[in-house]
Amino acid sequence: MIVVGITGKYCAGKTTVCDYLRSKSFYYKSLSDELREVLKKEGREATRETLIMRGNELRTLYGNNYLAKLVMESMQRDRNYVVDSLRNPDEIREFQKLPNFHLWSISAPEKDRFERIVNRNREGDPKTLKEFRGFEALESSSGNASSQQLDECAGMTEHTVENNGTLAELFGKIDSLLLQTPVELKRPSWDEYFMNIAKEIASRSNCIKRKVGTVIVRDKRIVSTGYNGTPRGVKNCNEGGCERCNSFADGGTKLDECLCSHAEENAIVQAAFHGISTKGGTLYCTYSSCLTCSKMIINAGIEKVVYNADYPLSDKALKMLAEAGVEAKKMSV
Repeated sequence: MIVVGITGKYCAGKTTVCDYLRSKSFYYKSLSDELREVLKKEGREATRETLIMRGNELRTLYGNNYLAKLVMESMQRDRNYVVDSLRNPDEIREFQKLPNFHLWSISAPEKDRFERIVNRNREGDPKTLKEFRGFEALESSSGNASSQQLDECAGMTEHTVENNGTLAELFGKIDSLLLQTPVELKRPSWDEYFMNIAKEIASRSNCIKRKVGTVIVRDKRIVSTGYNGTPRGVKNCNEGGCERCNSFADGGTKLDECLCSHAEENAIVQAAFHGISTKGGTLYCTYSSCLTCSKMIINAGIEKVVYNADYPLSDKALKMLAEAGVEAKKMSV
């Protein structure tokens, strides 16, 4: 994920740059939009004055990085983003926690910016140069750390883009910056990749006591998955299907009364049900295997087991796997 943060003063061309990056498949986020949503829920009109005032209030109440956190929570790791309306240094510091965040400041001469704001003629925009400078002063600096601090934000940028020519010249500068932008591409290892999938599979478990997920892989390809729960056609554990789990029996007790199949068991059985070989495969599981599942792993021809956490009754199982020549590896994800 690459995140480009945009800061700058009135009518410098921030929206134009954001729109151009959107054409390059960047997803758009705006702290001002988050603020507008807050005002909308409060039944208040989103004027420039109310946006500034409410933004300052929220930063004072919940921290200067409050709006930045709201935006970051909505981001997805498989996308690139351009983030507009960064107006406080702590908002920028919050985004700097991301590995591929880059801050750009868009700048233009005052004369050009004032002409643009007059030409767009929006309701509430300043009509005179004096009014324009007054509005800018509110955003540029303040003794209150929770207020907008555009001057300080500009000093934190990696690059300043001068928007003092044609659109073609501006877009050329953006293209050049994109080519210069360093990207730290952190890819998970294959073990991390498949273990994270196993964790997601565990969320499908219907067991009341413990949620476990399993992935069986051959040649870096998933051939079967499984999660723990009651057998097909039997009432789900979370719906009362297994009395042992629903009574929250002590760990390791009444196992002969448990109706839930284990995740490894389900993954191996599903492979057999669909006629898929697991011979030579690797099994990823969110917990180490019990004795019964370990027997199945050995007889299914699985050569390696990777697990995330210790199952309480796994000591004998791990010794048996080792004796049978099945590699067992614990990893934390």
